[in-house]
Amino acid sequence: MEKSVETIRCPWCLGFPEYVQYHDTEWGVPVYDDRIHFEFLVLESAQAGLSWATILKKREGYRRAFADFDYQVVAEFPESYVQELLQDPGIIRNTLKIKAAINNARCFMKVQEEFGSFSNYIWGFVGGKPIQNSLASMKEAKATTPESDRLAKDLKKRGFKFLGSTTIYAHMQATGLVNDHLDSCFRKNEVKIQ
Repeated sequence: MEKSVETIRCPWCLGFPEYVQYHDTEWGVPVYDDRIHFEFLVLESAQAGLSWATILKKREGYRRAFADFDYQVVAEFPESYVQELLQDPGIIRNTLKIKAAINNARCFMKVQEEFGSFSNYIWGFVGGKPIQNSLASMKEAKATTPESDRLAKDLKKRGFKFLGSTTIYAHMQATGLVNDHLDSCFRKNEVKIQ
């Protein structure tokens, strides 16, 4: 009788089905699409002080409230819409985080003008290819790196808000600038070749 092989995943994702799906299909996949980068920047800046699980559960609410993460539309959100968003239970109702997303959309487009795309800009911080880390356990995972420190500092200089080094390192992990899947995780090699 053949034994079934259990799929080994990074343990942080085992809390609920949406987390597993996110881990199995998105986390660590290299992203070159500016809209997706903007989506993750909005979600990650909203996460400050909260769990990623909370944000994932509100992702559809954010997609609806933030014009499917169209940064050109978000950059033009008027104050009256900010007041509407503060009443929207589908997102994190925090004035500073909402205003940061609008501010960051404007800064995002300035980066695009300078570098041709936000993707060109951000991938420059890792030499244009994903950093492949070797992690035997979650204890070895870092919260920040020299690359995330430099990127966060540069973003701050460019006027971005709610995007410190820890948040930016999470962005780098999520969008595949860094492959931090554990060595034992089935996704480790899959994202490496995408």
